[in-house]
Amino acid sequence: MSTRVGAAVLILCGAFVAALLAVSSGTSASDAFVVVALAAGGSLAAAAAGAALLRTLRRRSLRVQVLAVALATTLTMTVGVLLAAEFMLVSSHDLTVLAVVLVAAGSVAGGAALYLGDMYERDARDVAALAARLAEPDAADSGAPGPFATRDLQRLADQLADVSSRLEASRQRERAIDASRRELVAWISHDLRSPIASIRALAEALDDGVVSDPEDVERYHRAIVHETQRLGSLVDDLFELSRLASGDEPEDQPFVPVGELVGAVLSGVTPSAAVAGVEVSASFEDLPAALVPASDVRRVLRNLLDNAVRHTPSGGRVFLEVSCHGRVLELSVADECGGIPQADLDHVFDVAFRGDEARSRDGGGGGLGLAIAKGLVEGREGTIEVANRARGCRFTVHLPLVTA
Repeated sequence: MSTRVGAAVLILCGAFVAALLAVSSGTSASDAFVVVALAAGGSLAAAAAGAALLRTLRRRSLRVQVLAVALATTLTMTVGVLLAAEFMLVSSHDLTVLAVVLVAAGSVAGGAALYLGDMYERDARDVAALAARLAEPDAADSGAPGPFATRDLQRLADQLADVSSRLEASRQRERAIDASRRELVAWISHDLRSPIASIRALAEALDDGVVSDPEDVERYHRAIVHETQRLGSLVDDLFELSRLASGDEPEDQPFVPVGELVGAVLSGVTPSAAVAGVEVSASFEDLPAALVPASDVRRVLRNLLDNAVRHTPSGGRVFLEVSCHGRVLELSVADECGGIPQADLDHVFDVAFRGDEARSRDGGGGGLGLAIAKGLVEGREGTIEVANRARGCRFTVHLPLVTA
């Protein structure tokens, strides 16, 4: 129901109740009608004048408007009462007393309105100041607003405070992303420079004839191939990370049986692990006839195993366990890296994170492998987590399966 309709209903109900009261007190129906008509008519005329006054004051302060509302209300009641009293032939003395009472009551109403208007205006200024602070970096730390005099102002202030908190959280995320981006650029610049510099130096040595022995030439060629593979792997990681950030799905990705894919990944990891002196073993028997996205799961598993082998010292062991629980595939990779510092556990999957100083010098790439693994897993509505264990840490992946 609109405000105008509500006001009309309130006026009609009031007039009806007034007429009933007049009749019940012994006043004739005709006198009661005249009294109610005079009171209501005079009050409506005064109310119209008050509304016109308020329209002229709509650009003034809230305090002035509240005072005008109170005075208009008092004037409306005064006009109605005086007209009704005049019709009822009230004596001049009684009419004077009534006027004195109405003026006194009106002055009290005006003072109360002035006080309330000042309070509302102060609250409105506080809400405006809260809105103005939304763009400030530390606006969310200014404390809870209020309490305010009206529920509407309190609700508005609470909403502004909530917006301020969300803006601050957004700014913090933006700062974190920006810092991560700068760190990533620094890491990638360093890691790209290293293989490029090696390839350049090796190629210049071959061009200048610094090495001529066939065995040395072959060794230089192998080194160039190795550095080229490092460079290609880093570029592939960057492309994969960019794809994950944009949400693009790889085209025509086949789905393959779990056991077949795990066996293929192990075959590729075991030789390089053996060169590093790390034993890789696995348990993945009795897997159901279920399918997984080949390129995504291969990349996740390879990144986890490479990470485990890289951080496990020579003579250590990496253990892969694959199992299915209902419609969920669980991949678990345990290493003997000595554990991850508690402060680093929440950042292991961050882009360009490589942990402590010792890890940052291991030549293991740009710190993108685990971030890519997390993005691929979550893109398939799965989860990935890490926890320390007795001699190292364990990465656990849960992925939904597709029935063959």
